[in-house]
Amino acid sequence: MIGNLTSAGMDIQEESPMFGSLKAMTTRNMSSSSSAFFSANQSPFFSPRSPSSCQLSESARLDVPSNRIHLGLAPSSTTSEIPEPNSLVNVRCTLSDVSASPAGCNSVDLQKLDRISSSVGISSSSISSYSNRHEDGYSGQKEKRIKKDRNHRTSSTPGSTSFSSYRLRSCDVFIGLHGCKPPLLRFAKWLCAELETQGISCFVSDRARSRSSRKLGIAERAMDAASFGIVIITRKSFKNQYTIEELQFFCSKKNLIPIYFDLSPADCLVRDIIEKRGELWEKHGGELWLSYDGLEQEWKDAVHGLSRLDECKLEAQDGNWRDCILRAVTLLAMRLGRRSVAERLTKWREKVEKEEFPLARNENFIGRKKELSQLEFILFGDVTGDAEQDYIELKARPRRKSVRIGWGKSNVIDERWRERHMGNGSRKDKEPIVWKESEKEIELQGIEFSNRHNHLRLKRGMYSKRKRGMKILYGKGIACVSGDSGIGKTELILEFAYRFHQRYKMVLWIGGGSRYIRQNYLNIRSLLEVDVGVENGLEKTQIRGFEEQEVAAISRVRKELMRNIPYLVVIDNLESEKDWWDHKLVMDLLPRFGGETHVIISTCLPRIMNLEPLKLSYLSGVEAMSLMLGSGKDYPVAEVDALRIIEEKVGRLTLGLAIISAILSELPITPSRLLDTINRMPLKEMSWSGKEAHSFRKNTFLLQLFDVCFSIFDHADGPRSLATRMVLVSGWFAPGAIPVSLLSLAAQKVPERCQGKCFWKKVKQLLTCGFTSSYAKKSELEASSLLLRFNIARSSTKQGYIHINDLIKLYAQRRDDTGAAQAMIQAIINHGPISQNLEHLWAACFLLFGFGHDPVVVEVKVSELLYLVKRVVLPLAIHTFITYSRCTAALELLRLCTNALEAADQAFVTPVDKWLDKSLCWRSIQTNAQLNPCLWQELALCRATVLETRAKLMLRGAQFDIGDDLIRKAVFIRASICGEDHPDTISARETLSKLTRLNANVQIHTST
Repeated sequence: MIGNLTSAGMDIQEESPMFGSLKAMTTRNMSSSSSAFFSANQSPFFSPRSPSSCQLSESARLDVPSNRIHLGLAPSSTTSEIPEPNSLVNVRCTLSDVSASPAGCNSVDLQKLDRISSSVGISSSSISSYSNRHEDGYSGQKEKRIKKDRNHRTSSTPGSTSFSSYRLRSCDVFIGLHGCKPPLLRFAKWLCAELETQGISCFVSDRARSRSSRKLGIAERAMDAASFGIVIITRKSFKNQYTIEELQFFCSKKNLIPIYFDLSPADCLVRDIIEKRGELWEKHGGELWLSYDGLEQEWKDAVHGLSRLDECKLEAQDGNWRDCILRAVTLLAMRLGRRSVAERLTKWREKVEKEEFPLARNENFIGRKKELSQLEFILFGDVTGDAEQDYIELKARPRRKSVRIGWGKSNVIDERWRERHMGNGSRKDKEPIVWKESEKEIELQGIEFSNRHNHLRLKRGMYSKRKRGMKILYGKGIACVSGDSGIGKTELILEFAYRFHQRYKMVLWIGGGSRYIRQNYLNIRSLLEVDVGVENGLEKTQIRGFEEQEVAAISRVRKELMRNIPYLVVIDNLESEKDWWDHKLVMDLLPRFGGETHVIISTCLPRIMNLEPLKLSYLSGVEAMSLMLGSGKDYPVAEVDALRIIEEKVGRLTLGLAIISAILSELPITPSRLLDTINRMPLKEMSWSGKEAHSFRKNTFLLQLFDVCFSIFDHADGPRSLATRMVLVSGWFAPGAIPVSLLSLAAQKVPERCQGKCFWKKVKQLLTCGFTSSYAKKSELEASSLLLRFNIARSSTKQGYIHINDLIKLYAQRRDDTGAAQAMIQAIINHGPISQNLEHLWAACFLLFGFGHDPVVVEVKVSELLYLVKRVVLPLAIHTFITYSRCTAALELLRLCTNALEAADQAFVTPVDKWLDKSLCWRSIQTNAQLNPCLWQELALCRATVLETRAKLMLRGAQFDIGDDLIRKAVFIRASICGEDHPDTISARETLSKLTRLNANVQIHTST
C-alpha cells in the first residue's frame, strides 16, 4: 500500500490539497500488503458513510430480537480476492441448477437451501440485537475518531517510524512522480491501487513536496527496499532534482520502469531539451539542471539512461490510461514471478470486452460537441485535447451560502446558528469550497459567509422561500443529463463512455427502471468481482435481519466503487429518485461524490438529488438535416422543405429523425411523399395516463410515424408480420436487452388478424414440419434485421440480443391489448431455462401476480401456473435471495405466489357447474378436486413446497415465528397427501423442529 502519511515523506497539509487523496484503498488481500500506507481516515474525501469493517459501538445496540440475532463477535470479511470455501460453493443454489432438472424446484433443491440455512450455528447462551441506525456499519465513536483524525493529519505516534521501517523491508515497487495536476494524481492513485489490488505492495512519493528530512529519509529507504522503481515522467520532471536522482538510482540497479505521461520516448532527447527544439520544449526546455543547482553531466546521464532502455517503455497518453496501467501491472507481476496475476488480468480483460458496454457504438453519431465537452468538464473539472476549442466559457459567480446535494431536510435553526457564528471579516466574492459528506446529506459549503450575502438575506426575510436545487457542479464526479424521451440522452452518454472509457477501469451500465435498478446495481458485482450473496456475510455465531443483509450487499458493491480505482457508473433512464420496492433513495446506492468513481445519470425528471441537470436540447437545424439525409442524397429545394416540416412535426426528437433517415435510405421514396404518407396514416385511439400522456398527446405525428413503420413491415411480410409483432410484444418485457429468440417466440404466439392466413400458415407448417426450425430461425433473423435497419431497435454487444427504445416499447404496450402480454408469458413457459435474463423473469412475475397496487394482467391455467411456479418462480426467488441478498423482493414474490396457489386451490373445492347434475354419471362429482384429483394433489404439494421454501428463508432472517406458522401448514399438507413417513414430510418436520427450538430460545431471552 502507499506510504503512511506520517512516514511516507509527504505532508498533505503543507504540500498539495489534491495529493491529500492519494491514499490506498483497503486491499482485498491484506496479507500481501507489507508496505507503509496512508490511513484512509486521513483523506479529505473520506466519509462516515463509507463502509468499514469496524463493529458497532455499545451505544448503537438495541434489544430488538426480530432485527438481528447475534451470538458472538466473529469478525466479518469483506475481501473479494479470498476464494470461497468449498462448502459455500457447493451449497450455492443458482437459477441454472434449479431450472436444469425436469421437475423444477423439488425436494433436492430445498435440501440445498436447507444446508445453507443450517450452516449458522445457533446457541441460546447470549442473544443480542443490533439496530440499523448506521446503514454502512459505522458507529458514532468511529465517526468521531475519523473527524479527529482529519484535524490531526500530520500527527504521529512514537512507534510509527519503527513500524513503517519494518514494513518497508518488503516493498515491491517504488513509484516516484512530480507535479500536482489532477490528471497526474488521478493516474498515480489508480496505478497504485491496481497494484495493491493484485497483491503488489508499493510506495508512492513526490519527494520534492516533502518538507522534513525524516520523511525524505523514509522515502530513500523505500527506494532501497523496492524491487522495482516506476518513475512517472512529465514535461516538468526534468526540472526536478529528485526525479533525476530516482532515474539515476534505478538505472544503476537495472530495475527502472519509466512511464511517459503525455510524452513519448522520442521526445526525451538531451539535445532537444537543452536547445529547446520543438513546440514541446520551447517553453519547458533549456539547461534544466540549473533550476535546482545540479551538475550538467549527472543530468545528461540520467536523461540518456532513458534512451538506453530497450524494454519497459510505457506511454500514458490521454486515450490509453487503462491499457497502460494494466500493462504495467502485468509486467511487474511477471518480473516478480507472479504469473497467476497476469493470467487473472488477461481473463478479466476478455470478460470486460464482452460485457462492459450494453450497446454497440453509434458510428453515425452527429453533433453534441458542446454537451460532450461540458460532461467532461463536469466530471473531471478540466477539458483536454480538441475539446478545449469547443468548450463554452464559464462565468464565475458569487458563491452561495450553502447548497446541498441529497434529500436531507434543511434545518432552519442550523442556518440561523451559522449566520450568527460565522465571521464577518473582509473576503473576496469568490472563495474556495469545502466538500463535506454526512449520514444524510452532502454539503458544498464555503469557508465563511460574506457580509453582503448575509445582509441581503436578512433584508429578504429569514424564512423566505429558498430556491430548490443548485447550479451544475464541476469536478466532483457527478453529472445528470435530463431531457424528453427520444431526444438522445442514452446516445450522448454512450458516446461519452466510448470516448473516455480509457480513463476508467470499467464502465458500469445500470438500467434505471424503478423496479429493476437495485437488481441491475447488484448485477455489476460480477464485473467488480464482489460477492454479494448471503454466504459472503455468513458468520457462525449470528443471524442477521433481512434489511441488514440487503444493506450489507449494497455496501460491499458501494465500498468497491469508493476505492482509488476509477469507475464510470451510468444510470440510464432513471425513473424515480426512490426505489420501487422499499422507497429508499437511489442515492444510497451511489459512491460518495468527489472520489475517483464518476456517476452519470440520464432521466426525464426535471431535477434529481437537488442537482440542476444538464438539460439536453434539440439538435441544430444543420445537424438534424445531416442526420435525416444520412448517406448524403441531394434533394431539390421542395424536398428539403418537406424534410424541415418533418423535423418540426416529429418534435425534433433524435429518435424520430433517425427513423426518417432509415426510411429514406431503405425505400425509394421522396421526403414529400413520406410526409404525405405519415399525415394520411390514421391515428389509433388509445388511453394515455401518467407521465407519458402529455408527451404522446403533443406529438401524435411521431405515433403516426411508428404506424408507418409497422405498415412497411406488414407490406414486406404480410399482415401482422413477425417484425411488427416483435415490437408489440417487446412492450411487456423488462427494460434492457432482449434475446432475439425469446422475442421471436413470444411474437409467434401473438394472434394474427387474418384468419385465412392463419389457416394456410398451419397447413404450411404441417407440410414443412421437417424444416420448421430452420425456417423459423431464418424468419427470426430477417425480422430482427428489419428492426435494426429501420432504427426501431439497436444492436446489443451481447450476441443474439437487441435493444428496443423505451418510447417505442411504451407505445407498443398501449397500442396492443393484453394478447401480447399473454404471448410473453407463453414464451417464458416454452423457452426453457433463461438464467441469464432474470429481469425478464421478473417482468413475467409482475404480469402474473400484480405486485403492489398493480392489477393482475395475465391469468393462466392451473397446469401452466404449476409449471411457472416450479420452473420460474421458485428458482428465481431462491437465486435472488441467495446470490443477490434481495430478501424483500424474494419473499414478496413467494408470498404472492402462495396467494395465487391458494386462489387456484379454492377454485378446486368450489361446486362444479350445475349442468353436470343432469347426468347420472357425474352426479357424485361435487367439486373440481374430485373431477381432477391428480391435478389438485399436485397443486397442493406445490403450495407446500412454496410454504416450506418461505419458512427456510425466514430462518435466514431470524423471523422464527413467521417461519414456524408457514412450515406447520406445509407439514399438514404433506402429511395429508403423502403420509407421515414420506421423505418430504420428514424433511419438513425437521425444519419445523429447528424453527420451534429457535423461536423458544428467542422468547426465553426476551422474557429474561
